Amino acid sequence: MKGFFKWFKSKAKMKRWMIMGLVGVTLICYGMAKLVNLNRERLELYEIPIVVSAFIIGFTAIVIGIVHMQKRMLEILVEESDTRKETNNVNTLIFNKKVYNQGPKIVVIGGGSGLNTVLRGLKNYTDNITAIVTVSDYGETPTDSRKALQVLPLNDVKESLIALAGDEDNMEKLLDVEFETAKLRGLSFSDICFLAMTKSTGNFAKSIQNAGHVLNITGKVLPVTTEPITICAELEDGQVIESRDKIPEIVAKSNSKINRVYISPTNTKPTPGVLEAIEEADAIVIGPGSLYTNVIPNLLVKGIAKKIKESKAIKVYVSNIMTELGQTDEYTLSDHIKAIVDYIGKNIIDYCIYDTGEVIPEFVQRYNLKGADVVMPDTNKVKELGVRLIQRNLSKIDGESIRHDSDVIAMTIIQLICDELKFEDMQNDTQYMMLNSKLKETKRERRRRERKERKFQKSGRKQFERRDSKEKSKFNTKYNDRVKSIKETDSKVKKKSKRVIESDMRFNEKLNNVRKVQESAESELMKAVSKIGINKGKEADQKGKTRKTRVKAEK
Repeated sequence: MKGFFKWFKSKAKMKRWMIMGLVGVTLICYGMAKLVNLNRERLELYEIPIVVSAFIIGFTAIVIGIVHMQKRMLEILVEESDTRKETNNVNTLIFNKKVYNQGPKIVVIGGGSGLNTVLRGLKNYTDNITAIVTVSDYGETPTDSRKALQVLPLNDVKESLIALAGDEDNMEKLLDVEFETAKLRGLSFSDICFLAMTKSTGNFAKSIQNAGHVLNITGKVLPVTTEPITICAELEDGQVIESRDKIPEIVAKSNSKINRVYISPTNTKPTPGVLEAIEEADAIVIGPGSLYTNVIPNLLVKGIAKKIKESKAIKVYVSNIMTELGQTDEYTLSDHIKAIVDYIGKNIIDYCIYDTGEVIPEFVQRYNLKGADVVMPDTNKVKELGVRLIQRNLSKIDGESIRHDSDVIAMTIIQLICDELKFEDMQNDTQYMMLNSKLKETKRERRRRERKERKFQKSGRKQFERRDSKEKSKFNTKYNDRVKSIKETDSKVKKKSKRVIESDMRFNEKLNNVRKVQESAESELMKAVSKIGINKGKEADQKGKTRKTRVKAEK
């Protein structure tokens, strides 16, 4: 009985369709009563359309009510099969893991925190996720233990496994455990785990997949290649940097920009399973992440770019929110996309998800001090490249950093897949119903969170413009006061520094005048001293001559 009443809770959303069905039954009963009453009374002319309408509306209401009740039952069944939720409120429904196993196949290509953000959001919609991750050291010198065990640099692989885990915190603690004993110093649990899996399977790629199964992660993680590679950059002045982590530093110090990036060796083969995953994918997601050290190097591995071009999947590029010092200085949205197109060619990107720019100005200013800025959306140039744009509020504040919102990215990608299924007239397909139901649930949860946040905020969000003569900014007008205060503070600091500089200049000018006077006095003194010396010399010579004449006269 307790389970029966759960169907009448507001969250179940069944009452509305039940009421519609009851309304339909009532109308049909009314029509039947009128017809039965014909033996006693004659039906008036004006009552005929009323009776007919009652039958039509009644049957329609019953059919719509039954259809939507069944659809809602399936949606609740799907929602209840989601073990990733903290609580399940409809305990009378069965577990249906198969629905998630039949979710869309999504391939995510990249590396770093940007890739993990996308994975963290997508794991709530499907189990069929394949993360293709960069394998490269960061210029760090490997420890003796790493050299002895020949452990590949798998930092990005490890981070992706954490992002796809059900309990990320405990998974991170486990994989990051470092050993302090002499023989194992410099190694973490993840290194030993991958090495042991490789020994047991005899195949490095399979060892990563088996590690994912053992650790019970959603989807799978594949290194882009099983061979150790080096990400190199050639600058415009001809300088070559052969260390991935030193590229931004050296570029920032020099006045030369990146001319091209390449991987060494150049004929590196992809890991078995990578090309197959791309070929079978329903959606391929590129980025976000460091353009020249995480995104493009993966696409340079042999065969990957070709497979992406040939794939019929939806190809999505998630743009960075901020530029990166030493890599994408002053890059606009079109510059990011053009860089990928220049390396790989056209037909690599169908959609681009970019940020509305609703970033708190104080955080933007902090990034400005580090040499980074907001990526400006020059939409007209992007459209010329044949890429369709999707604008979303992607940014959120995580501690002291501006990050992508994993839920928004995942919702946008899943919505694209749903639209594609709807276009193919597959609204009654289990996959579509599951994704659509999950999207609705996620949107409801976000609206609830936003309502709670609004209680602590007085004004809503409205866009405002950056003071730029060429491009319109994306920030909110609600930050106008903050922007003005920041500008006033900056102007005061500039004025103060200007006054200090001017006072220093006046002091230096006075000091220079004093030095000039001193130098002129010293020169005059030297002239006087030299004159005195000359005169004394002449007097001495004269006295000598007179002495000589006296001596001669005496003789």
